[in-house]
Amino acid sequence: MTKTSQRFYLLPEEVDPYRTCKSKRFITKVMFLCVVGKSLFDDNGVVLWDGKIGIFHFTETVEAKRRSKNRAKGVLEVKPIKAVTKQVIKDMLINKVIPAIQEKWPRNLSKNIHIQQNNARPHIQGLDSEFVAAGNTNGFHITLGNQPPNSPDLNVLDLGFFRAIQSLKEQCAPNTVEELLKAVQGAYDALKPETLNKVWLSYQQVMATIMEKEKGNNYKLQHMGKGRLERVGTLPKSLHIDLEVVVNTARLLGEGNESTSEDIIQFNPEDEDEYLSSDMN
Repeated sequence: MTKTSQRFYLLPEEVDPYRTCKSKRFITKVMFLCVVGKSLFDDNGVVLWDGKIGIFHFTETVEAKRRSKNRAKGVLEVKPIKAVTKQVIKDMLINKVIPAIQEKWPRNLSKNIHIQQNNARPHIQGLDSEFVAAGNTNGFHITLGNQPPNSPDLNVLDLGFFRAIQSLKEQCAPNTVEELLKAVQGAYDALKPETLNKVWLSYQQVMATIMEKEKGNNYKLQHMGKGRLERVGTLPKSLHIDLEVVVNTARLLGEGNESTSEDIIQFNPEDEDEYLSSDMN
């Protein structure tokens, strides 16, 4: 298997890799749906929950219609689903994602869970009746919402999680779809909870910066030095947000909601220490 573009490091006497393909449209592509939460640690840094819900692939098992040098006719083989439609996404959420959340969610946490998805066209709406029914089973209340528009940094998976998985996956060279699925799943399983925790801290930093910019996206994130803080044992579990910033953001949200004159959020200044970004995820 190959990608549209690849980079190779060669010695002077090595021959350039030769790849042939009719068109880049013929390069096999497999779509995955990845679901993660925030890793949990105790005061001693022991992992209580790794935050991994699962990584699900959009594939199907079909019979080979013709004989080839790789397999006989009629052999079952895994093929990527060519058209990932709204119905395919819905089936994945209802039959795979929600059961995985209910199985792996820590029992001591609230069962009110919000899933954020990006704005891809095949994604369903959060008010879909079948999804709502499935999300309100076994004592859970699972809702679905879209990523805010024009805010690419508000996707926790794109802040480093996918890059980390891809780096691990590229340590092997899969030749078939089955090998690719095993490689991706192996990379997902091998990713450390500490890495996922750093990604969530970056996500919280993005949210805090957007709130400080009054919903703007003209910002530059400052380096926290998470690796250094982790080595000295001072990496925070969550980032603190000033109460003034939270109140001002609530005011801006209230001004943007013309359908009601009621306050969207009410705060008690005495509880300032409790307003952490993790409480708003």
